[in-house]
Amino acid sequence: MNETFMKEKPIFPLLLGMGMPMVLSMLVNSLYNIVDSYFVARISENAMEALSLVFPIQNFINAMAIGFGVGINALIATARGAGKENEARRAATQGVVLSVIHGILLAVICIVIMPGFLGMFTGDQEVIRYGVRYASVAFLFSPIIMAGLAFEKIFQAVGRMKVSMIALLGGCITNIILDPIFIFVFGMGVRGAALATILSQALSCTWVLAFLFGKKTFLKIKASNLKLTRSIIMPSLALGLSTFIMQSSESVISVCFNSSLLKYGGDIAVGAMTILTSVMQFAMLPLQGLGQGAQPIISYNYGAKLTGRVRSAYKLLLALSLSYASLLWLGVMLAPQAFAAMFTSDPALIDFTKHALRIYMACMFLFGIQMACQMTFTAIGNAKASILVAVMRKFILLLPLIYLVPKFMPSDPTTAVYLAEPIADFFAVSFTAVLFFFQFKKALRALEE
Repeated sequence: MNETFMKEKPIFPLLLGMGMPMVLSMLVNSLYNIVDSYFVARISENAMEALSLVFPIQNFINAMAIGFGVGINALIATARGAGKENEARRAATQGVVLSVIHGILLAVICIVIMPGFLGMFTGDQEVIRYGVRYASVAFLFSPIIMAGLAFEKIFQAVGRMKVSMIALLGGCITNIILDPIFIFVFGMGVRGAALATILSQALSCTWVLAFLFGKKTFLKIKASNLKLTRSIIMPSLALGLSTFIMQSSESVISVCFNSSLLKYGGDIAVGAMTILTSVMQFAMLPLQGLGQGAQPIISYNYGAKLTGRVRSAYKLLLALSLSYASLLWLGVMLAPQAFAAMFTSDPALIDFTKHALRIYMACMFLFGIQMACQMTFTAIGNAKASILVAVMRKFILLLPLIYLVPKFMPSDPTTAVYLAEPIADFFAVSFTAVLFFFQFKKALRALEE
């Protein structure tokens, strides 16, 4: 492959070529939990409940792996753009090493805390047993999950999207095949579901590992680069922290929403919130995928000091993100019941949810700005700004608003809880846009000088 394509290929086809596989990648990754849930639900309701309690921890591990991978991705692409090939190789090697170390630590911690964690949410011993059985297999192989996601980001940094896409699709198809075999044919139950997922991810990991050790890749894993260095590890952690915050905070926010809605609106309001969260998560996947696809393009050209291409890549990312977010917002406003019906067939819940969905996603059309700016901050190495805008939206604005807005709308506190989301989005996007305007100009000016 021509190693200069990142700075020579026209931005539009380059961004589509990098972004679309990332969108598909995120959709495929989300299928693992969906497939497990589908088959485990046929074991028993208790087994399904156990999985719903374990998934937040699993998502936390994935969020950490993705966040760290994004940081390593930015370092590799920037180093390659600047012509620092050895630094790029060191970053790739150390990224894999640290991912495996994280995976080992998380495996031990999660397996140890799982019985107590499940006991916080249920007193049903059968649910706890199912959860521990699933977790004991799934978390034991956390190093594979962490390493696999790190490999994906490494290949993305050099534009080898086909390698990671084949690995992801192969793993997902394998999971679909193995789940019913292990669960029902071999009678392994929830352990079978966990084992099917791990073996599928191990297959993906083996595929990309073969390329990293092979002759067809530039970023080979070498023993001479295994020693961890502060100059690589600390920036990669900092740059990936905003992505980690954005993905891992969903569980915390969901708990806060549900506790407030249960108080004011009861079970139907909580049920509607589950649908709203699902719609929002699936709606965000293309935005996140597009942003992560654009990130190595911006990082490479930033490292190469090609300010014109950096500016063009950001503008195109912003235009595509805004267009997608606006179309989605229009669809929700015009036909919210269609989105609700994707997740439930209950007429009463659909009727309640369509009203809540219009409120909850009222500022969705602005969110393309948030994602484009946040990913560009990461791409140009501005970790502080990237972390700040991530924390601003979720923790500084949304979290307190969930509890404060109902106090100003005592006549309809349930609607007020849903209203916290668009209020937080509006102020978060405004803050991000102003901060980005000054920081981006400053970064490009420094690059030109």
